[in-house]
Formats: sequence, structure tokens, C-alpha cells
Amino acid sequence: MPVITYRDALGAAIREEMQRDDRVFLMGEEVAVYQGAYKVSKGFLQEFGEMRVVDTPITELGFAGVGVGAAMVGLRPVIEFMTWNFALLALDQVVNAAAKMLYMSGGQYKMPIVFRGPNGAALQLSAQHSQAWESWLAHIPGLKVIAPGTPYDAKGLLKSAIRDDNPVCVLEGEMLYNTKGEVPDEEYLIPLGKAELKREGEHCSIITHGKMVLVAMQCADQLAKEGINIDVVDLRTIRPMDVEAIGESVKKTNRAVVLEEGWEMCGVGAQVVDYIQRDCFDYLDAPVVRVHQADTPMPYAKGLEKAAKPDLPKAIAAVRKVMYLD
Repeated sequence: MPVITYRDALGAAIREEMQRDDRVFLMGEEVAVYQGAYKVSKGFLQEFGEMRVVDTPITELGFAGVGVGAAMVGLRPVIEFMTWNFALLALDQVVNAAAKMLYMSGGQYKMPIVFRGPNGAALQLSAQHSQAWESWLAHIPGLKVIAPGTPYDAKGLLKSAIRDDNPVCVLEGEMLYNTKGEVPDEEYLIPLGKAELKREGEHCSIITHGKMVLVAMQCADQLAKEGINIDVVDLRTIRPMDVEAIGESVKKTNRAVVLEEGWEMCGVGAQVVDYIQRDCFDYLDAPVVRVHQADTPMPYAKGLEKAAKPDLPKAIAAVRKVMYLD
């Protein structure tokens, strides 16, 4: 099976869907002539032309609104934000237009639109460019929210998102674009709303998503050397969330760690813990432990940034804590 990068997997998903359906088009800042800020759309302008690969001014609210209008009349826009931090300027279109249009029109207007771009912290991008948006967006009825953590998932989930008749927010990891993984040449789709058990164990469950999937896998590798076997549950989709997959894992291992990139208050992990305490309370042998970003704007200084981020040592410490090893 070919091994490709996360960015190339995303590009392959969009290219295949544009080849399959001429209603699909890509729009955003620097997606055409510059071939994408992260080179996801490399070669698209030459293949599909300027009517389907559309460079925009720096006006997130404007081109998000154009995308909403295009979706209302039957096109299938893929709107690229250079970062989800910039999408803050477009939230009115995402939250008040895209998410609510089907409901407010009494089912007359479907909204087949994808909003995508990098999410979370990279390296020393400081407070305004390092925010994880999962919980913000997943709070909104009418939006679907996905956060692929591997190239395989990135391609399969994005293809499903483009074919979906609802607005889908795709949260990509900026630090994942260069990561590599096996991605088949033949077409495949990953259904939205289905988690995946990335690693099977018996002693503790780690429930995670997005960029933190790699950290969870590293944690499982490290603890396996001590004879501690970890279930790694990759949510893949934040909304709708696969509650059954969470429950199956926790009922088996009787312990849970929830690992996420965002802040603690009202985070995705809080929702996961709510599911666990409602559905798995009698199975738990220890309180659930959450690992997340420090409750502070992301520092610029390298050492402080590292201290604020969730990472491998913090994940290992959390597993050891729920197993009463420390």
C-alpha cells in the first residue's frame, strides 16, 4: 500500500471528488496560484481551472458567505481557511447561516459545504494562532465536526464530508501535514460519526482525536514495555460522537484517560467524561483523568509553550494515575 503524507491524502480526497462531481469546487486564500498555504491544492489550478479553484481576498466572512450561497443553489463548495483561528471572522456564516439553513428553511435548502483548515497549536505561533476549535464548533446543532489524525483517516473522512448534504467542519492538524501513513490507491470512504479502535488493550482506555492520536499511540507503545496494554479510541468525528465505541472500550478496561489538545473548560473531553459517567459508571475502577492544554493563552516562549501543551509524559502520567501506579 502506498505511503503518503497527510497533506497529500487531503489533496487526493479533494481532487478525486472534483473529478467525480463537477459541482465540487475549492475556494480560499492562496488555494490556486500559490497552490495552497500548505500545498494541499498543488496542481489543482492547472487541472481544474480558475472557475473551480478560486483565490479570494483576505476576507473570511466574505468567501464563507459565498460558499453558503453556492451550497444553497446546488454546488458543493470546499472552503479552505488558512487557519481556523482566522475562521473566527467567518463564524456568523458558519454558525448562523450554514448550520441553521436546513432547519430555518423547513428542509428546502440543503447545505453541502465543507469548511476546512489547520487547527490547534503548531510551533511558536503564540496565543492568537494556536487555538483548538473542536469544542467551539461541536457545540452548534447543524454542524458536523471531524478531526482526522492519520493520512488514511484524512482522505476517507474528507471524501465523506464533501459528499455529505450537511455542513462539515474539518479540523486538520498543522503539525500533521508532513506525517506519513498507508493510504490505498483504490477509492474508500470513512463514514462520519464512527470512531476507530487504533490499539487494543485491557488495562486502560485512552479516548482521543486529531493530533493527539499520535501521542496516544506513543503512550501505548511506551507503556507496553512495562506490560501495560492500552486501548486507544480515536473518535475521528467529534459531532456526532460515537458513544458506543467509547462505552465498549471503557467497559472492557474499567479505566479511562481522555486526551485532547484544547482547554479544560467546556472541552471535548468534558463531553466524553459525561458519557462515561452516565453509561459506564458501574464499570469504573478509578475516576476518569483528563489531559489537556493548560488554562492559559498559548505562550510564545518555547519552554512555556511546551509546558502548556498536552504531551507524551503527561499522557503516561495520567494512565499511571488511573492505574494507581504513582
